[in-house]
Amino acid sequence: MGCKKLMAEMFGTFWLVLMGCGAAVIAGSAIGPHGIAMAFGLAVVTMGYAVGGISGGHFNPAITIGLATVGRFSRKDAFGYVVAQVIGGIIAAWVLMHIADGKVGYDVVKNGLGANGFGAHSPAGYNMNAALWAEMVMTGMLVYIVCSLEDSKAANFAPLAIGLTVALIHLVVIPVTGTSINPARSTGPALLMGGWAMEQLWLFWVAPVVGGIVGAILHREISERCK
Repeated sequence: MGCKKLMAEMFGTFWLVLMGCGAAVIAGSAIGPHGIAMAFGLAVVTMGYAVGGISGGHFNPAITIGLATVGRFSRKDAFGYVVAQVIGGIIAAWVLMHIADGKVGYDVVKNGLGANGFGAHSPAGYNMNAALWAEMVMTGMLVYIVCSLEDSKAANFAPLAIGLTVALIHLVVIPVTGTSINPARSTGPALLMGGWAMEQLWLFWVAPVVGGIVGAILHREISERCK
């Protein structure tokens, strides 16, 4: 596996977290959940076209692990991809913190960095069970769509379709958890915030990864058995 692919995954995930979480932290009060959803989706579209041709444009450990589980991606390369994605997310959160800190009265613990949460830390008060189901099912559908687009004759439009899928999911799930569907996206803000964000981070690894695996397996079973 070449360094160029790892850099593409790190840079793509960096952009996703910086733009998506940045929209929430810096402009959230002005653009609302619709604008935040669009920011995450556009980040995927732009990086998909910019570096997707180099690495495949995963930018998400749940996608990498899901694809590797069904043999659509090299299992020996999956670990490197996940590490690169997480590093990209952490760097993005660090940059965002320094930008946000330029506003008088900002406090990373009080005002946050767009961390995901449930229960008392859910934007609309949804409990852990709701968070688990939302993150697992939505990530499963995301990975299913990614697999379908790989098989499609319209693969050139994959970054656009995947970006729209990410935006659509955010429109539904933002009130529940703030929307993760991506462990790397959740890890950066949680590490810098600490406290409750780190305590709840486990859910935003377990649910998306399980969902991603199920989505990939479901696509394989349908495409191979239902002909």
